[in-house]
Amino acid sequence: MFGFQMTDYDKKVFAEQLADFLPDQIIDCHVHIDRPGSDCEDAAQRKGCVSWPGKVAKDCTIEDLMASYEAMFPGKTVRPVLMTSPTHRLETENPYALACGKKYGLPVMYCVTYKTTKEEIRQAFADGFCGIKPYQNHSAPYIPANEVRIFDFLTPEHLEAVNELGGVVMLHISRPKRLRDEVNLAQMLEIEEKYPRVKLIIAHIGRAYSPEDIGDAFEVLRDTKNMVFDFTANTLDLAMEKVLTYFGSKRLLFGSDMPITKMRMYRVSENGVYYNVVPRGLYGDVSDDVHMRETDDASHITTFMNEELLAFKRAALRVGLSREEVFDVMCGNAARIFNMEVKK
Repeated sequence: MFGFQMTDYDKKVFAEQLADFLPDQIIDCHVHIDRPGSDCEDAAQRKGCVSWPGKVAKDCTIEDLMASYEAMFPGKTVRPVLMTSPTHRLETENPYALACGKKYGLPVMYCVTYKTTKEEIRQAFADGFCGIKPYQNHSAPYIPANEVRIFDFLTPEHLEAVNELGGVVMLHISRPKRLRDEVNLAQMLEIEEKYPRVKLIIAHIGRAYSPEDIGDAFEVLRDTKNMVFDFTANTLDLAMEKVLTYFGSKRLLFGSDMPITKMRMYRVSENGVYYNVVPRGLYGDVSDDVHMRETDDASHITTFMNEELLAFKRAALRVGLSREEVFDVMCGNAARIFNMEVKK
């Protein structure tokens, strides 16, 4: 599907609940672009990856992305931070993302593997990338998916290079316990201590998609100063509220995970497991995916994008964010981290 076709219900939700709440300028700090036919079907290349995103969109060109924003955010200007997908062929799609970034004047992240050297990262920055995107499927193949630690795919060599360059790291943490995992928290703190020039973004609020995923993470992390959190593809307003309460509005960022947030869904959580509830048949056979459920009542199902933004609105209202603080989360913080100009 090229671009996005809004339904009357999508338009109603945006116009009545989001248009006045959102600022006119938005920076989407977490977006994947890649071309058709560039995804890796080899199971070994998809270690630890959930399967449901591939049912929504296997690829997304820059033209597709920009057309989608125009439809989904009427009256708003949205600029993305680009990267390819870690499940796609990095040797072709990293250069594609960079070319798109240069064409549109947008920041671009470089997807790495556990074998990526300091020299390669230095060259990537020289070429125009502003940071790196590691991912657990690019760890050594002998490590089981549930045992992958942060430093198995975001290596000390990576961190030394990015610290030297003052760049960004977009970190999607691994392991079944997600944000509350003791090893993850210890290594996040180690990054904060050892690599102070790294601009560390904890993607998806550490994959805290259910209340049980949070644990005591924010108590453990409360004295950190540098790391920030994006709420990409996350509809758990409690997690957003926790970040705002513990760290303030300067350390939360909007990201969408486009094209995945084109999905028609709403999310429920039961016993620590999240479920995407989707219209029956819309995404083919979903019976093999533990995170997917179907419903015959699709009359009031809008987009994942709208659901995510509505969750942020609920958190913002409970915490009492000002319009300026909402602007920070939706635009200003990313502008600062990625050195992007904004008009006020």
